[in-house]
Parts: sequence; C-alpha cells; structure tokens
Amino acid sequence: MATPFLYHGQDVHWVVTRDETLELTLVSQSNATPRQIYVRCEPDNEQRLIPMEAGKQTAYLRYWHATIPLNRDKATTVYCFKWVTETEQFWLSGVGISHRMPGLEQQFRYNAQAQPPQWVQSQVFYQIFPDRFANGNPSISVKSDEYCLNGREMPTVAKTWGAPVSTHNGTGASEFYGGDLQGITNKLDYLQALGVTTLYLNPIFTSPSNHKYDTTDYFTVDPHLGTNAEFAQLSRDVHQRGMKIVLDAVFNHTSHNHPWFDRFSQREDGLGAWHNSDSPYRDYYQFLGQPTGGREQGNDNYIGWNGIDTLPKLNFLNSEVRDYFYAGDQNVIAHWLGKPYDIDGWRFDVIHMLGEGEGAANNAHYVKAFRAAAKAANPESYVLGEHFFEATQWLQGDQEDGAMNYYGFAHPLRAFLAGLDIAFDPIALDASEFAAWLNEATAKVPWRNQLAQLNQLDSHDTMRFLTMVNGDEARLKMALTFLFAWVGVPCLYYGTEVALEGGHDPDNRRCFPWERLATRKDMIELVQTLAHLRTHSVALQQGSVQWLHHQGDVLAFARTYGEQSYLCVLNRSFEAQTVTLPLWQLTVPVQSAKGILSHEQWCCRDGEMTLSIPAQHCEIFLLS
Repeated sequence: MATPFLYHGQDVHWVVTRDETLELTLVSQSNATPRQIYVRCEPDNEQRLIPMEAGKQTAYLRYWHATIPLNRDKATTVYCFKWVTETEQFWLSGVGISHRMPGLEQQFRYNAQAQPPQWVQSQVFYQIFPDRFANGNPSISVKSDEYCLNGREMPTVAKTWGAPVSTHNGTGASEFYGGDLQGITNKLDYLQALGVTTLYLNPIFTSPSNHKYDTTDYFTVDPHLGTNAEFAQLSRDVHQRGMKIVLDAVFNHTSHNHPWFDRFSQREDGLGAWHNSDSPYRDYYQFLGQPTGGREQGNDNYIGWNGIDTLPKLNFLNSEVRDYFYAGDQNVIAHWLGKPYDIDGWRFDVIHMLGEGEGAANNAHYVKAFRAAAKAANPESYVLGEHFFEATQWLQGDQEDGAMNYYGFAHPLRAFLAGLDIAFDPIALDASEFAAWLNEATAKVPWRNQLAQLNQLDSHDTMRFLTMVNGDEARLKMALTFLFAWVGVPCLYYGTEVALEGGHDPDNRRCFPWERLATRKDMIELVQTLAHLRTHSVALQQGSVQWLHHQGDVLAFARTYGEQSYLCVLNRSFEAQTVTLPLWQLTVPVQSAKGILSHEQWCCRDGEMTLSIPAQHCEIFLLS
C-alpha cells in the first residue's frame, strides 16, 4: 500500500505535560483505517506500546490521542508512533516515516527537567565583531606600534576604517580599525529599527589581538574598547529598549600574554608559569615537562588550543582554575551575569574541546558545571555553545540551551544554495536530501532546544554567505528568508543587511560600510520585514514544522501554532517553478495565502494550492 499520511507536531498543542505523563496527539488522513496505532516508549528502558484512541474527525484529518509515562530514570523521554495495517506497518519518528522501528536517536524526545529560557525563541540576534562595527571614541583606539602581540614581534597596526583586511600570515590579528563599545551604543537606534532584539558580542575582555580570543584579564573590558562602566551603561541602554545582550566566553585557553602564563616576562616577580616550574600558576596550564633551558628559555612543551602555542590550554583539574571561572564565590560567569552588567547569556567558545588533559576528557562534567553556574546567577540566562559540527550530545537539555547551529542549519543551507561543504569541496543536494539533513539534525534534539538553536548564514569564523555564492544576491535573499522561517533563532552577522562581502577569516571581519545605508535600502528593508514578521509571529517562534514538498529545486514547509500558520516556499532554480501543495494536511483550515514579501494572494481549492514561485526566490505566506 502507499505510505499513509501521518503527522505529529512537537509544540504544546501536540505534546502536553501532565504531572508525570505526556499527552500526545497524532493526525492521519480522515479515511485511513489502521488495524492499530501505538505510541512506543521506554519508561523502564524496556519497550512499551501504548494504544492510541481516535478523537475528532474533520473533512481531511482524523486525530489520535494517547498518554505515556515520563521516564523516571532519566530526564529525557523518547517516543515514536507505530501504524499497523492488515499487511504491514509504518513508523513515524523525528526524521519521517519508515517501514521499520527507528533508532532511539531518531525518535521524538522531551526533556522534563532542563529546558531553555522561554525568551530566547522570540529573539532576532545580531552578532558584532567589536573592532569592525563602529568607532565611537577615537581617543581610545589602538595606535600603530603601541605594543606588540608576541614579545617584540607583531606590532599593532592602526588602519583607516574600511581599508582592506590583511591575512593571518600578515598583520591579520594585530591590525585595528577602532570599533568600540561607544560605537555600538551610538548605533542602538539603528539596530532596534532594523528589528534586532539581542546583541551577541565577540569577546570584549582585555586581550592583545583584535579578535580577543586570547584573553589576558577576564574581569576587565579591553581599554581600547571601553571601560567596565561603559559596558554596564551599554547593557542598561540595551535593556531599557527591551533588548538583550550575550557575551563571548573563552574559557578553554588564555593568551600566552596572560599574567598567569607570562610568555614574555612582563611580570616583575618572575612568577609566570612559562619561565618558572615553581610558579603558583604552573598547574593552571598543561605543561608536559620541566623547562629545558632555565628561566630565560622557558618551557615550550605545553598543550595549546588546536596546537597553537599562543593559546595555552587551561587545566580544569586545578581547583583554583575552577573557582576562578565557575565554582568560586567571585567567578567570571556569575560576575558578568550579575549587577551592574546583567548580561543575558554566554556564548562559550570551543566548549566541546574543554576538558582534562590534552583532549576533552570529562567534557560533559565541565559543561554542566558552566551551565549550573550560569543558571545559579540568572536562571533565565542563555547557555550557548560553539560547535562547528554535530552537537547532539550537548543539546539534550542538561548542558547547553542551544548551539551555534552550523551542523543543523548553516552547513546544509550552504550545501543546498552554494554547492559547498564546510571544507569548501563541491557538494550537490536536491531539496529532498536537504530536508532529510535538516530533519536528521533536529530529530536528535528536544523540541525546546530546537527552538533555542542559534541559526546563522555565516559568522566571524566562516566566509560570508554572499561571497560563498559568488555575489549572487538572489541567493542571499533566499537564504535570509529561509533563516527567519526555519526552526531556531535567527542570527545576523553584522553587515549582512547591507550585503557585506568577505572571504575566509580574517577577510570576513571587514569594517561595517556605513555609507551603504543610503544605497542598500532594498536589503535593509528585507531584513526589517523579516525581523518584524519573526518577532510578531508566534508560529515562527514556537510553531511545529510540517514538510509539504521537497523535490528537485523546490521545497515547502509550514510553521503552525494553534490557529496561526505560515508557509515557506523556496525555489533555487534559475527558472520559475509551479508546485501544488497538499494544504489539507495542515490542522488549520486554509482558504488563501498572502505573500509577506510579494503581497500576492493565492487561493486554496479542495485542500490544495497551486503556486508559481519565481526563479531564485523564497517567500513566506500567511495562511488564512
């Protein structure tokens, strides 16, 4: 027989918590006649099949209901659905319908104990690389030859705003353009008008480089960006506007210029760990032996992040290191979450690499400890992890609220629209393979954590999306529209709204071209429209996702929450495409669809809607 239509959403209209149970809803085609329907769960790590009962019936759909117990032995309950006919069976899981029982990693999951803060899912994030966003106070800008990053090597280079960025083989990390906290403050009106609701700032703490992932003082804002008092004021200004602010935490390693390490003998007392095997800070790092040439030579036999010796890796087996960052009364995590700064969350850099020894041993223990420290300081704080690849194990609720969603969003979207994988090798995906990738990535994560994923087209660590697609702005606009429609939180990398280009790091960190505000109103207005839609549409913030079509170059899905429903259709083809969508599968009756961007109106007849989608175009429709 043909595969039946079966659908289960994951929002509160489909999954209802009652004390120690979950009430689940499934829909099928109204004329379907199964022999039996079950929910499969494992309340005691042993299979239990719970029959579903028929509920209401509409012209197209029949509803089925069952109540299952929450797992008591663990926080997360997993389940799937079994549909049995007279001759065969079908299973519905987070990745779709199959003829056999899906593995646990594919099944729907619900964490009853640890969930992300509710506010996150309604936000529009905006990532700022501070040195390149706006210069508000030239008097504190770094000057040429003011200091050197590596002893007497790599002197600072002050550059004119907008001048080309050098490579890392040149002066990439030591050149400065003067962006600062005052510049961000000065642009808050602009950001709010754009539709931004949360700022995510790359590191702002004292550091010799422009990127500041080599911290030398975790309790002090870098003086070339501003002061602690100025940051506190920026945070107040942000919050007075009803916005949020998230900071970058680099706790896996420090700069080799950090006073604990003191690679270049800047301490007068000689107690830096690099020179002195008796240093009180020696065990803060992971040295592999004694100095071989005395204090003058020091010890180069230590573990650096990713093998980079300028970023010595911290040793979290040392209790003083733990106290400093998360366990002590005056720890770094709590300090910035508390007054007068009141930040709303942390983005933890390379958090998956943090651990004991050269690798990431016992990593989950420390991620949970970071989470506990953040939640103790502010229960509503956002715990965001950086992961370039799959982050499933960190996203079950007990570690991170969300991740920078490279694997589950940026990588598949890049593959589908740019034809490139993460290593910039060619890849060809059709719409069906693209949808399967998205389904596989989301299925492994509890629903609330799916909603808290930070989705982005690009970042300070990747080539800018516009450059990936060779300047094809139609593809950028498609990607932006999809970004605001898909499950998770949209995050814009500064300058995307004015079509800023940029190659590999550090070219992706160009200065914001403020002169483009007058010439790129088309892009700015697109972002404003999408951001306004997102922040005013509960279906796009919390609604379940339902695929209606994915074939060739065209895909279509709906986001539905209660009676509100939006349809997103994307056509990457260089020709217009016509597609007929089975809107009868949705739980809201649909008579028409109005394009948010095009304002075109389409009618639904007999449960179906035939749409003509222009070449290289993505549209979001309000269904009514």
